[in-house]
Amino acid sequence: MTMPSQQQTPPGSEAALHPKADHGETSYRGSGRLQDKATVITGGDSGIGRAVALAYAREGADVLISYLNEHEDAKETARLVEEAGRRAILVPGDLADPAHCRAVIERAVNEFGRIDVLVNNAAFQMSHEAIEDIPDDEWDYTFQVNITAMFHLCKAAVKHMPRGSSIINTTSINSDKPKPTLLAYATTKGAIANFTGGLSQLLADKGIRVNSVAPGPIWTPLIPSTMPADEVASFGDETPMKRPGQPKEVAPVFVMLASDEASYISGARIAVTGGTPIL
Repeated sequence: MTMPSQQQTPPGSEAALHPKADHGETSYRGSGRLQDKATVITGGDSGIGRAVALAYAREGADVLISYLNEHEDAKETARLVEEAGRRAILVPGDLADPAHCRAVIERAVNEFGRIDVLVNNAAFQMSHEAIEDIPDDEWDYTFQVNITAMFHLCKAAVKHMPRGSSIINTTSINSDKPKPTLLAYATTKGAIANFTGGLSQLLADKGIRVNSVAPGPIWTPLIPSTMPADEVASFGDETPMKRPGQPKEVAPVFVMLASDEASYISGARIAVTGGTPIL
């Protein structure tokens, strides 16, 4: 499947994405699986985060949407949540700042009184052909946003999470099959897989489950804003299904892991990869 060659300025926007991504706007039907749960989704403005926010709202959850500065995308995600009859709280800011991570959790607790589900989904990536091309500050920033922020968010959140709560971290197929041109990003995704496995054991006695979702190539604004045009055009071709996935195809896994039906699932990494195995 050939995608149109295109480029955006990071972090990208849904409005400029061609073709448009499908977040489940016309297809997702909820059944009350997350009724009245208080949820936090980082990177919730677009892509997988938007699809998860939409699905959570249609399953009955209120959603705090943490995002960097993509205000128009965030407003559209909030509209979808509110259209489902649930509360949407928008919190912009940079998760590379530990103080902002703590502020996100504090806002959620002030608004909802507790946190039932924390989705650590925000991520930064850039593509480079050689290690010498990676700026030192970009390497550090990638780690701050992708993995260090998870530590600060989880550390702040757990005291407000009742038994039966769930933490879901977005890792990647890169945690198992690292793409060399995404060296910093892929390295953080491996760290997230290990963070998830360790934290799931650490929080088991508190009754808090911790899992990760490992998407393959999913069509989001991150792709044309951080990858070369030729890679965008062939994005997803390497999978057995020969196409990129849509955000709506990832969101149901986040719903399942957040639901009470997943009460005995913790420490898992679930692949959503178009047929590429993670073993």
